[in-house]
Amino acid sequence: MSCPYASTATAAPTGTAPTARAPLSDPLVTVYPEQVLAQHRCVEDPATVREILRRPEYFAADNALTTAMPLAPATLRRLAARRFSLPPVLASASGEPHREVRRIVARFFSPAKVAAQSEPIRALVQRACDGLRAELDAGGTVDLAADLAAVVPPRIMAALTGVATPPPADLKRWSRDSLELFWGWPDAERQLDLSDSAIDFHAWLRDEVDRSTATVGSGAGPGPGAPGPNLFAALHAGGVDRERIRSLGYFLVIAGQETTAMLAQTVLVTALAEGRWAQCADPDGGAAASREVVRRSLARASSVPTWRRLVVKDTQVGPERFAAGEHLVLRLSGGALGETGDPSLAFGFGVHRCLGAGLAELEAALILEEAARALPGLKLAVEPEWEHLLSFQAPRTVPVRSAAVGVDP
Repeated sequence: MSCPYASTATAAPTGTAPTARAPLSDPLVTVYPEQVLAQHRCVEDPATVREILRRPEYFAADNALTTAMPLAPATLRRLAARRFSLPPVLASASGEPHREVRRIVARFFSPAKVAAQSEPIRALVQRACDGLRAELDAGGTVDLAADLAAVVPPRIMAALTGVATPPPADLKRWSRDSLELFWGWPDAERQLDLSDSAIDFHAWLRDEVDRSTATVGSGAGPGPGAPGPNLFAALHAGGVDRERIRSLGYFLVIAGQETTAMLAQTVLVTALAEGRWAQCADPDGGAAASREVVRRSLARASSVPTWRRLVVKDTQVGPERFAAGEHLVLRLSGGALGETGDPSLAFGFGVHRCLGAGLAELEAALILEEAARALPGLKLAVEPEWEHLLSFQAPRTVPVRSAAVGVDP
């Protein structure tokens, strides 16, 4: 089955909350194709998921960043010929190697550093909205996914890490292609196209890592483990080899902007569809209203609603038995979590909880709040369609137009 993102049209009854229509809010066994279900066991119960994430000695992160489906031999040969390698380093590493890298990365995403990005985020949103106003005033339709949600996260990630980002068009293509290659179910022909894109991204990262770490160890760089001029330099100063830095950068560059943009898309659609746009623009209560939309979206339809674990020892959690070698898909958002409004698992739990959680929540809330203030009176032009992979989902687009255009005064 080819999968340039599996698309789910929204045909729910009028008035149904958009986050309730997110495809991965449904029972996972009804959403995934058979070849995915044949490889994975789905775990829906929040208490069981929490306990699994609490016990890395039984449930390892080894499969967190491996492809959801086995790659075809031709794809593997092409990747190997171009020296494409992503060794375990952060999300897919365990024990002390994981802790060492996490300590260095965490310094770049401290609460103080994240909070300091509030005004830059607001400024980026305002600038993007200024560029959309004329088209909306003329009665046109704009896509807030491409023209707003995708604009902010790469700039903020670069500011926090000091690592350059590729040109926007390349970044978007490489990110989406890599998500599909690793978390989709593309057929053999599609895999070759996706692997070429992944190879290009890996090559760009090789050059960027080499450039960023060139002075480390020559007396011009930071001391071991110290916050360097950029994240890659700090990792290298802390003893992380360039191959693992490239591996970390590969998924950090993607996660730092693509999944945050996807969350912002969901938040924007939710506020518009539920009639909360004006509330989020309110000078007094807009900030709180925007944060509440984000919190509810994380509980019901996070952009990363599932994650994987590998069972390494036979064990039992509550009434459920798990056998060594099983590949698990764990629900982090939607299902029972969505029904109870519980966002506590949306960024994972335990030693691998997402270091960018605070940043993603801040960006999504400020994108909504500032856009609602800068572009009042918007409405969805059409019902958005959702797209999903094994562990990612979002509305494909956020098409909007001004509700005031064409209305008599």
